[in-house]
Amino acid sequence: MKIAFTFLTMLFMATVYGQSKNFTVTLDAGHGGKDEGAKYFGNKEKNLTLAVALKVGKILEKNSNINLVYTRKTDEFIELRKRAKIANHANSNLFISIHCNANKNLTGNGSETYVMGMSRANMNLEVSKTENSVIFLEDNYQKSYKGFDPNKPETLIGLQILQESNLTSSIDLAKKIQNNFSNSNAIKSRGIKQEPLWVLDATTMPGVLIEIGFISNKNDVSVLESEKGQNDIASAIAKAIISYKKENF
Repeated sequence: MKIAFTFLTMLFMATVYGQSKNFTVTLDAGHGGKDEGAKYFGNKEKNLTLAVALKVGKILEKNSNINLVYTRKTDEFIELRKRAKIANHANSNLFISIHCNANKNLTGNGSETYVMGMSRANMNLEVSKTENSVIFLEDNYQKSYKGFDPNKPETLIGLQILQESNLTSSIDLAKKIQNNFSNSNAIKSRGIKQEPLWVLDATTMPGVLIEIGFISNKNDVSVLESEKGQNDIASAIAKAIISYKKENF
C-alpha cells in the first residue's frame, strides 16, 4: 500500500512541477542593478551574465515547445529569493543561473557548473513543502489535487524522492554543459562542483549555476566580452538544455 501511494505521489509531483507538453526553462542572469558582481578590466559581471543569458534565450526561442522565463532582461536588482520564486511559480522544468567567476589570483581560468550541495538538502525539502502549501488556498483543491496533502508524512516521502531525482537530473545537465565547453574553443571546462548555493536550494526543480569563465583572467575575459565568445558560450549552454529535454521529456 505504501509503495503504491509513493508511486502515486511521484506521479503527482511530476505533474505539479511542469513535466507536460511544454517545457519551461527559467534563465537567471546573475547580479544586476546595484549588485554589480565582480569587476575586472573594465567589465562588470552583471553585464556579461545578462548578455549571455539573453543569447541563450534567443537560441532556445527557436524551439516552439520550450517556454522561457527570465528573472531579469534588463539591468535591475533582483533579490535571490525572488529569483527562486520566479522559477517555482512558473513550474519550471529547469533553472539556469549564469555567473562569472573571479579570483585575486589572476591565473585562474575556465568554466564550472555547480549543483546543489546535499548539506542543505533539508532546506530544499522545506521549500518544497512551503511552495506546495498554496494548494490549500485554491478552490476545489481536494478534487484538483486528488487529496494531495503537503502535511502528510507519506507526501514528504514523495518530496524527498523528488529532491534526490532533482539532484540526479541537475548533475546530468551539468555534465552536458561542461562536455560542450570541453568540445568548444571558447572556455575550457573545470568540471562539475557541488556546493550549498542558496538559489539552487530554494528552487524546486533541477537546476545549475554556471560560472561561464573568470572575469579576473585576461584570456577568459577576452572571450566573455566578445560577441563571438558570448555566442559560443550561449550555444554550449542552450545545446545542453535541448539535449536534456530530448532525453527526458
